[in-house]
Amino acid sequence: MTIRDVAELAQVSTATVSRALSGAKPVSPAVVDQVRRAADELGYAGNGIASALRRSRTDTVGMVVPSIANPFFTGLVEHVEHALQDAGRQLFLCSSRSDPELEAQRLRSLVARQVDGIIISPVHGSLSTTAVRRAADELPLVQVDRYVTGVDSDWVGVDDDAALELVMEHLADRGVRSAAFVSSQLTNSSTELRVAGFHRHAERLGIAVREEDVLLGEYSIEWGRQAAVTLLAAGPRPDAVVCADDLIALGMLQACAAAGVDVPRDLLVTGFDDIPFAALSHPPLTTVRQPQAEIAAEAVRLLSRVLGAQEAPPSRVALRPSLTVRSSTSR
Repeated sequence: MTIRDVAELAQVSTATVSRALSGAKPVSPAVVDQVRRAADELGYAGNGIASALRRSRTDTVGMVVPSIANPFFTGLVEHVEHALQDAGRQLFLCSSRSDPELEAQRLRSLVARQVDGIIISPVHGSLSTTAVRRAADELPLVQVDRYVTGVDSDWVGVDDDAALELVMEHLADRGVRSAAFVSSQLTNSSTELRVAGFHRHAERLGIAVREEDVLLGEYSIEWGRQAAVTLLAAGPRPDAVVCADDLIALGMLQACAAAGVDVPRDLLVTGFDDIPFAALSHPPLTTVRQPQAEIAAEAVRLLSRVLGAQEAPPSRVALRPSLTVRSSTSR
């Protein structure tokens, strides 16, 4: 029997159940009675020790990201840490190393350490669901960038479809009539939305896409190099390559240079994230800029709202991206 079962029977959120049973936050007497009756009916006792400890705040927030080696997540963590500092809280950072099992361990550890809440970018769209749901049943939780469905939590990230709309319209304005897409495997929400956005806006703008020119691997420079070799060997070469993140795009630029393919004269290349290295590549990379500071601030605001006992349904906040145009698409 879990706190989620009590929440469903009482027809309230899991956060309300936690507050009603712990007495840590003001909840109306009627709701407290409703929750207690549901708990009694189900025989739910909860974790009394954990509830008692949670009545005293630790002023710490756990954060779990897929990789601290990826500059996008490094930047996001830094912005979250700054936002938490402004809110009077400290960050407890964990890397899941893109491993759902390790991610589950990290989440269990954060719950055991009695952090006040958790901010997480889930590794996998389905394999992460159970662990994220269990953590959300125990603590306030906000998902960022990526998300899993079926979890009672807030989410904030970039509008991936709007991002691909910016990219594809920019390429169409540059006279692009055919394009390839290089991404990671379709294992998380962001990747799935970017692939879908690429196809949708390519079709809308009349940009041709061959099935074999959609290459799925991983978010890494090495995969960008490998994908470039595959694309350049297959022929005919597309007018542009759209990359799902900047690491892939940087590998693409390196491999093109090694093969004597001039970017942007022979091929246009775009990235996604606008990491610091994007402006330093040769040529400098046109890329989608994610509003990291705004994402971090909104994630902390949503978490603080729950910690402050403000009743509200879970929010989904998709922030508008922008396109940073550099030499990799300038003809």
